[in-house]
Amino acid sequence: MNDKRGHMAALRSIGRLADDDIELAPAALTLGALDRPGVALEPYREHISSLAKAARKSAGDHDFLEARMASINRLMFETYGYEGDTETYDDPRNANLLDVIESRAGLPVSIGIIYIHAARAAGCDITGLAFPGHFLLRATDSAARMIIDPFHGGQTLEAGHLRDLLKQFMGADAELSPRHHAPVGNRDILLRLQNNIKARALKENDTARAGEILERMALIAPEVASVWQELGILSAHLGNLKQAMQALETFLDFAPPRDQEREAETLLEQIKSSLN
Repeated sequence: MNDKRGHMAALRSIGRLADDDIELAPAALTLGALDRPGVALEPYREHISSLAKAARKSAGDHDFLEARMASINRLMFETYGYEGDTETYDDPRNANLLDVIESRAGLPVSIGIIYIHAARAAGCDITGLAFPGHFLLRATDSAARMIIDPFHGGQTLEAGHLRDLLKQFMGADAELSPRHHAPVGNRDILLRLQNNIKARALKENDTARAGEILERMALIAPEVASVWQELGILSAHLGNLKQAMQALETFLDFAPPRDQEREAETLLEQIKSSLN
């Protein structure tokens, strides 16, 4: 089995897992390996394993949430030297966990995945948030709660910071609401990581690359209707008609809203007519 086939099979296996059973950092390594053919994953797995062991050791002595997260911050940003890449933010390597581990720099979501890996290894209850534009984390312990910005050195954000950040990304009229604090699952975090790559590809009119990323997204999130919808539309645009048919038929199985259903059915009929 070649590297690509093995990695794609691994993604398919991830797609069959319950969300809580997905190990974020190892899954992100597999996604990254698809863009680094021939590169052995073992050194990167050893790195995240060492990070996890160090996190368990450093955070285990602290009983309070703030002290435990401070220990994770020291480990991530001082001992291991991770940081958000503010200078070459749009570099696609910032969304590849292999490159991030090598450079110790990345996007909010890629740094966040490594942060979550370390914090969970230390026994912390931590998750990503559905905050738009900038990936944030929430750590909880009983009644205590902290919202953390992994891109900016693990900075703790209060409500005022969140309001300012929301307006920065969504406009001056945007108002903070409970949905911005909503937790997201492991699969959603992986999709957010891949969406960064896909968005950059589309911005550069590299639709083939965007389609490639959507195929990976469909493997890890086979129950997410919007992924199949987008894959179907883009595959049709690229002339991959059989893949477009399969994706659109899968999308229709989700019983989407009527307007989306009509659009998909129309495109599907056009494809079938062209194949006759």
